[in-house]
Amino acid sequence: MASTSGLSIAELEAEIVVQTAKFNELRLKGEPLDDAKKTLSDLKKSLALAKGAGKEKKEKAEKVEGGDQQVQEKKKKERLLLKTAKGTRDYGPAEMFCREHIDRIIKDTFTTYGGSCLDTPVFERKDVLTDKYGEDAKLIFDLKDQGGEELALRYDHTVPLARYVAMIGGTAPQSKIWQVGKVYRRDNPVMSKGRMREFMQADFDITGHWDPMIPDGEILSMLCTVLSKLDVGEFTIKLNHRKILDGIFEVCGVPAEKIRSISSAVDKLDKLPWAEVKKEMTEEKGLDPAVADKIGEYVKHKGGPELLALLEADELLSSNKSAKQGLSEMSILFGLLKAYKILDKISFDMSLARGLDYYTGIIYEAIVEASAPPGFKDANALAAPPSDAAPPTPAPAPKKKSKSAATAADDEEKEIDESQVGVGSIAAGGRYDGLVGAFLAGAAGVDPNSKEGKKAMGPGGSTPCVGVSIGVDRIFALVWPKWVEKGGRAKGTMVYVMSAGDGLLAERVELVTELRAAGIKSDFLAKSKPKIAAQFAAGEKDEVPFAIILGADELKAGLVTVKEQRWELVDGKKVKIESADKGTQVKRSELLEWIKATSTWKEWNTGIW
Repeated sequence: MASTSGLSIAELEAEIVVQTAKFNELRLKGEPLDDAKKTLSDLKKSLALAKGAGKEKKEKAEKVEGGDQQVQEKKKKERLLLKTAKGTRDYGPAEMFCREHIDRIIKDTFTTYGGSCLDTPVFERKDVLTDKYGEDAKLIFDLKDQGGEELALRYDHTVPLARYVAMIGGTAPQSKIWQVGKVYRRDNPVMSKGRMREFMQADFDITGHWDPMIPDGEILSMLCTVLSKLDVGEFTIKLNHRKILDGIFEVCGVPAEKIRSISSAVDKLDKLPWAEVKKEMTEEKGLDPAVADKIGEYVKHKGGPELLALLEADELLSSNKSAKQGLSEMSILFGLLKAYKILDKISFDMSLARGLDYYTGIIYEAIVEASAPPGFKDANALAAPPSDAAPPTPAPAPKKKSKSAATAADDEEKEIDESQVGVGSIAAGGRYDGLVGAFLAGAAGVDPNSKEGKKAMGPGGSTPCVGVSIGVDRIFALVWPKWVEKGGRAKGTMVYVMSAGDGLLAERVELVTELRAAGIKSDFLAKSKPKIAAQFAAGEKDEVPFAIILGADELKAGLVTVKEQRWELVDGKKVKIESADKGTQVKRSELLEWIKATSTWKEWNTGIW
């Protein structure tokens, strides 16, 4: 058939009638229909496009004012695209109940370890964030000029904390500070793995001058406590020291100006094989291949105190000032980790580098089995392929999704096959002793490494800091499926107050008010004379463990009826356990004490699920 472009709506409609008749005729004869079906489909698409284009044409209205004729163009209002911004998402009530559970455990642990809460603005002056994140600086979300200030959304909580400490004079005396809030990175999101552009981080930092490695041990102990309580599964905390790593680079022959960029390449060994990391070092960053091979001999090691002993026995490495100091600090730390009883959770991993520029000492990150990309085992990262091995078959490229005009702006960004991406680390951090001092020197307009910079930092020098960031969204991605599988609740209501017979609205409101005042989460159906079945249905929807039923006669006698309710998982679904029990009559004056004395209250009120 000839092209349908240029045909009017009337002509297209007429042609559709003709082609429909032909299609029916062929169908009755039992002849092939593919070509006719395609022709008819193309015509209908063309008709839809033509009608759409007609609707979008501008409507013109003439307006006469003061003898002059003016033509106003009115555009039909564009359709609103109801979606969240790329890399962000909503969390429904059930998901938020789980997230609040995660949040509560984290904050309780922070305060158990002596922490105090801090809150900083969600955006900062851009110059505060500049030159702090190395190669990741490109991920900072810039904001346009806002009233004379160049601003950016915060990338993490660490730099705002250091800015805060510097603003109060850089003299925070041995403080333990925590902060929970959203941070922003212009990265390619992987939503199902909790890797987003807007995400929640929970930070715990220790500032001030302490004896060596004691704050570092506290941080690692606190992190182990949080992850154990959150039921993320088996986890490992990978541990290394920037001074040891810098010493390795120096003895291997890495030029000083390349140390940070080579460190960033090494940090990718948790998701890329050594061959690809070496290629980045040599081809992209200009490192001598022989130097890269020497680095490879060091970064393949991982272990515990025995690895520390091996490195201490390395005469070349031990003769390096930076490495020697790092090894000495690691020796102290391992003694503390043994006292904290968490050595079994620690892996001294020489491939861990952490890409951020501000780290100066110990570095660490927590991983689980789902952290690595599917099929990539950390143990194989440094294994060389056999010489006769065939090159790996590349994974098929993910199919491109069709994009509407409203989302065309995202086309320039690379799409990610989420099935080939791991969760990544669920927590990470380290020591950053120079960051507060850099802010103080910057405020004085001097180089932090100069004599004037040292003076600007005050008599005690820069305030030492060590901390950890916990990725709440990545942890949620691990915990939520277990929460659903175990039948976790979506709401914390403990009591549902009902009435039998007459509505008894005032009596229900009075009892609910009394229960709430006593700290018992309670609700009722907001109707004057609800049916008892509707009230039970409302309470059961939220899996409320106590149903309190009011009756006119019972109230006159000073009694109420309490029915305890339970649910169980059957074939992956929550089902109420049916019971012949009609409930227990309890004295109205003793109701609060009776509820709190029951095993049902104690189990539901303290249980996770």
